[in-house]
Amino acid sequence: MLKFFVSMLLLCSVPTAHAAATEKLKSFVSATHSAQANFTQEVQDKEGRRIQSASGTMQFVRPGKFRWRYQKPYEQLIVGDGNKFWMYDVDLNQVTVKKLDAALGSSPAALLSGSNEIEHAFAIKDLEDSDGLEWLQATPKSAETTFEKILMAFNAKSELVVMELFDAFGHHTVLRFTDLKSNPGLSSKLFQFVPPKGADVLGE
Repeated sequence: MLKFFVSMLLLCSVPTAHAAATEKLKSFVSATHSAQANFTQEVQDKEGRRIQSASGTMQFVRPGKFRWRYQKPYEQLIVGDGNKFWMYDVDLNQVTVKKLDAALGSSPAALLSGSNEIEHAFAIKDLEDSDGLEWLQATPKSAETTFEKILMAFNAKSELVVMELFDAFGHHTVLRFTDLKSNPGLSSKLFQFVPPKGADVLGE
């Protein structure tokens, strides 16, 4: 299920006078050159039933470098080195690779690490505040995407805390970020990937 998720990033409330989530997104993109956080991921089917859950850590450095390590329920590593997009399934000892520009817009990892891909590729509008968070909706401008829409929520500190992704197959993926650190010093080695000896390498 994680492979499906990688290949494919409303709550109702009392209306408020705020319309600040879009500005917080712009601030997040311009001010956050690198970040790291813990995350949880839950995927629901079109009936709202949970069909997959996972957790792990993520780091990124703009532009185009990211590292997402899924630790539970099984290990998987996703790395963007600035040129290529790597996905390593530890249990299968299998690596999938493709050009990074082909991956941009197709995963939360690529979207978050881009300079302004969300603003360019999606039409963005503010939603009503909910759960003490400020929400926006991003709708793809191109029909050639696996997403129907993406929701993003920011807290009072302008930190991204939730990402909700709705795909064309009726799946709803919720990512929640905790312990977010903005602009930490991250080693360049985090964003380098060499396929392990003996691994099957698929793709470009």
